[in-house]
Amino acid sequence: MGLPDSPALQGRTTRVTNSVEPVARGYSGTKEAHLKRLRRIEGQVRGLQRMVEADTYCIDVLTQVSAATKALEAVALSLLEEHLGHCVAGAIQAGGQDAEDKVKEASAAIARLVRS
Repeated sequence: MGLPDSPALQGRTTRVTNSVEPVARGYSGTKEAHLKRLRRIEGQVRGLQRMVEADTYCIDVLTQVSAATKALEAVALSLLEEHLGHCVAGAIQAGGQDAEDKVKEASAAIARLVRS
Protein backbone atom coordinates (compact mmCIF):
# COMPACT_ATOMS: atom_id res chain seq x y z
CA MET A 1 0.00 0.00 0.00
CA GLY A 2 1.23 3.48 -0.76
CA LEU A 3 1.00 6.81 0.93
CA PRO A 4 -2.45 8.30 1.68
CA ASP A 5 -2.25 10.64 -1.34
CA SER A 6 -1.01 7.98 -3.77
CA PRO A 7 -3.13 7.33 -6.88
CA ALA A 8 -3.89 3.81 -5.67
CA LEU A 9 -5.68 5.22 -2.62
CA GLN A 10 -7.55 8.13 -4.17
CA GLY A 11 -11.20 8.08 -3.20
CA ARG A 12 -10.62 5.60 -0.39
CA THR A 13 -11.10 6.19 3.29
CA THR A 14 -8.05 5.48 5.40
CA ARG A 15 -7.96 5.14 9.15
CA VAL A 16 -4.82 6.45 10.82
CA THR A 17 -4.36 6.35 14.57
CA ASN A 18 -1.53 7.47 16.79
CA SER A 19 -2.38 4.80 19.33
CA VAL A 20 0.07 2.02 20.12
CA GLU A 21 -2.77 -0.27 21.25
CA PRO A 22 -4.10 -2.72 18.66
CA VAL A 23 -7.53 -1.78 17.39
CA ALA A 24 -10.23 -4.44 17.75
CA ARG A 25 -11.84 -4.92 14.37
CA GLY A 26 -15.36 -6.21 13.86
CA TYR A 27 -13.96 -9.48 12.54
CA SER A 28 -11.38 -9.98 15.31
CA GLY A 29 -13.35 -12.84 16.85
CA THR A 30 -13.60 -14.68 13.52
CA LYS A 31 -10.24 -13.74 12.07
CA GLU A 32 -8.94 -17.31 11.88
CA ALA A 33 -12.12 -18.50 10.14
CA HIS A 34 -11.80 -15.69 7.60
CA LEU A 35 -8.15 -16.51 7.00
CA LYS A 36 -9.03 -20.19 6.52
CA ARG A 37 -11.71 -19.29 3.97
CA LEU A 38 -9.37 -16.92 2.15
CA ARG A 39 -6.65 -19.58 1.98
CA ARG A 40 -9.21 -21.99 0.50
CA ILE A 41 -10.15 -19.36 -2.09
CA GLU A 42 -6.47 -18.82 -2.84
CA GLY A 43 -6.25 -22.55 -3.54
CA GLN A 44 -9.26 -22.29 -5.86
CA VAL A 45 -7.57 -19.49 -7.81
CA ARG A 46 -4.35 -21.48 -8.09
CA GLY A 47 -6.47 -24.35 -9.38
CA LEU A 48 -7.92 -22.00 -11.98
CA GLN A 49 -4.42 -21.12 -13.12
CA ARG A 50 -3.60 -24.81 -13.49
CA MET A 51 -6.83 -25.36 -15.43
CA VAL A 52 -5.95 -22.62 -17.91
CA GLU A 53 -2.37 -23.87 -18.21
CA ALA A 54 -3.78 -27.34 -18.98
CA ASP A 55 -6.19 -25.95 -21.61
CA THR A 56 -9.24 -27.14 -19.67
CA TYR A 57 -12.62 -26.76 -21.37
CA CYS A 58 -13.88 -23.15 -21.13
CA ILE A 59 -17.15 -23.94 -19.37
CA ASP A 60 -15.34 -25.95 -16.70
CA VAL A 61 -13.02 -23.01 -16.03
CA LEU A 62 -15.97 -20.61 -15.93
CA THR A 63 -17.75 -22.87 -13.45
CA GLN A 64 -14.76 -22.72 -11.13
CA VAL A 65 -14.45 -18.94 -11.59
CA SER A 66 -18.08 -18.67 -10.49
CA ALA A 67 -17.39 -20.81 -7.42
CA ALA A 68 -14.39 -18.67 -6.42
CA THR A 69 -16.41 -15.50 -6.98
CA LYS A 70 -19.24 -16.77 -4.76
CA ALA A 71 -16.73 -17.74 -2.08
CA LEU A 72 -15.24 -14.23 -2.11
CA GLU A 73 -18.72 -12.71 -1.98
CA ALA A 74 -19.49 -14.84 1.08
CA VAL A 75 -16.36 -13.55 2.83
CA ALA A 76 -17.28 -9.98 1.89
CA LEU A 77 -20.82 -10.33 3.23
CA SER A 78 -19.56 -11.83 6.47
CA LEU A 79 -17.06 -8.98 6.92
CA LEU A 80 -19.77 -6.45 6.13
CA GLU A 81 -22.12 -7.99 8.68
CA GLU A 82 -19.40 -7.88 11.32
CA HIS A 83 -18.54 -4.29 10.40
CA LEU A 84 -22.16 -3.23 10.77
CA GLY A 85 -22.57 -5.07 14.06
CA HIS A 86 -19.34 -3.82 15.60
CA CYS A 87 -17.93 -0.68 14.01
CA VAL A 88 -21.11 1.00 12.79
CA ALA A 89 -23.20 0.02 15.82
CA GLY A 90 -20.48 1.26 18.16
CA ALA A 91 -20.22 4.57 16.33
CA ILE A 92 -23.99 5.01 16.41
CA GLN A 93 -24.04 4.39 20.15
CA ALA A 94 -21.31 7.01 20.58
CA GLY A 95 -23.15 9.41 18.26
CA GLY A 96 -21.76 12.48 16.57
CA GLN A 97 -20.05 12.90 13.24
CA ASP A 98 -18.26 9.57 13.50
CA ALA A 99 -21.64 7.81 13.44
CA GLU A 100 -22.66 9.63 10.28
CA ASP A 101 -19.30 8.88 8.70
CA LYS A 102 -19.50 5.18 9.54
CA VAL A 103 -23.00 4.89 8.05
CA LYS A 104 -21.86 6.64 4.85
CA GLU A 105 -18.77 4.45 4.70
CA ALA A 106 -20.86 1.26 5.14
CA SER A 107 -23.33 2.46 2.51
CA ALA A 108 -20.49 3.02 0.04
CA ALA A 109 -19.09 -0.45 0.79
CA ILE A 110 -22.50 -2.00 0.15
CA ALA A 111 -22.77 -0.09 -3.13
CA ARG A 112 -19.35 -1.44 -4.21
CA LEU A 113 -20.41 -4.99 -3.37
CA VAL A 114 -23.69 -4.64 -5.27
CA ARG A 115 -21.88 -3.25 -8.35
CA SER A 116 -19.29 -6.02 -8.40
